[in-house]
Amino acid sequence: MSDEEVKNRAEKYIRGMEERLKKVPPFFIEKYRKIYDLAQQYTQDAKYYLEKGDYITALVDIVYAEGLLDSIVFNENTNLELQIPKKVFVAGTFDIIHPGHIELLKEASKYGLVYVAVARDKNSEKVKGRRPINDENHRLEVIKSIRYVYEAFLGDENDFLKSVERVRPDVLFLGPDQKVDENKLIDELKKRGLESVQIIRMPQRISTYAHSSTSSIIQEIVKRYCNKKDDDIRE
Repeated sequence: MSDEEVKNRAEKYIRGMEERLKKVPPFFIEKYRKIYDLAQQYTQDAKYYLEKGDYITALVDIVYAEGLLDSIVFNENTNLELQIPKKVFVAGTFDIIHPGHIELLKEASKYGLVYVAVARDKNSEKVKGRRPINDENHRLEVIKSIRYVYEAFLGDENDFLKSVERVRPDVLFLGPDQKVDENKLIDELKKRGLESVQIIRMPQRISTYAHSSTSSIIQEIVKRYCNKKDDDIRE
């Protein structure tokens, strides 16, 4: 086999592997995290060696990645080619990230790929009656780094539902404390041609983190430090 043939085969396998990785359902990724991460790493290694002109190593790496992914497919008796992950829409301020936020996103990921619209500063202030501690770009970057999140972006400043229209999700996932009238929301979605969106609300906070909230964290900081000297706070 010539170098050009090896290169073409490696390129073909890498493209195919990248597409297969996108089709792995979130709950499989969570269940087989180490295997999935290794498959991703070997795929990235294959791309690296392909760019360096080491086509044999690229081919070996991508074949190994395929073997890892096949082990998940075999164990779950599934066909990734038939898997079409659902889109799950989540929106929120996500100011000071705490375990309750992580549990919300983890729960949402059980239904599909999680798309998060991070509230703009002015909208968050309007709803909560105070400015966020962290600005919108800061909050967006933190959310992007959470493994349960497939994609995150800043929400629309004037119309919350424009963010929903942008994603066109299968599921709109609400937190237990989000003050949303679900019936009105359904009506508004229908007006925009999104009548097939399923609304699912997380029934309650996970008991372990039932008292986790941004407000409680802020209150605790104030309680500890509001009457202390600057030197005490720095310590």
